[in-house]
Amino acid sequence: MNRHILMIEDNEQNRYLAGFLLQARGWEVVHAEDGPSGLRMAEERVPALILLDIQLPGMDGYAVARSLRTNVLLTSVPVVAVTSYAMPGDREQCLAAGCDGYIEKPIDPDSFVFEVERFLGADS
Repeated sequence: MNRHILMIEDNEQNRYLAGFLLQARGWEVVHAEDGPSGLRMAEERVPALILLDIQLPGMDGYAVARSLRTNVLLTSVPVVAVTSYAMPGDREQCLAAGCDGYIEKPIDPDSFVFEVERFLGADS
């Protein structure tokens, strides 16, 4: 089973916390700090899931999600927005860009891994 998660997130503290929680549950987590490097990393080693911040430098998460959805290698990989964008309509905008799910920041350490794993199916 693929235990590889790609997190595209520019904030070091957010990367650390999410990575720590997921690794404690047995996931291998790799990080990209911006959209272009995240796209490259996703294609190099197709992950089981991609966690995607929306507010990224240079290329926002919406553009990253749209690009991921056009790559035939990655169309079946779940993409979950993990973002502080929590205004009415933000969730819908993430889903319209190609994300399969949406998790608000700040993340809840007690439930974050379970929220992520529900996008990976029952065998996670």
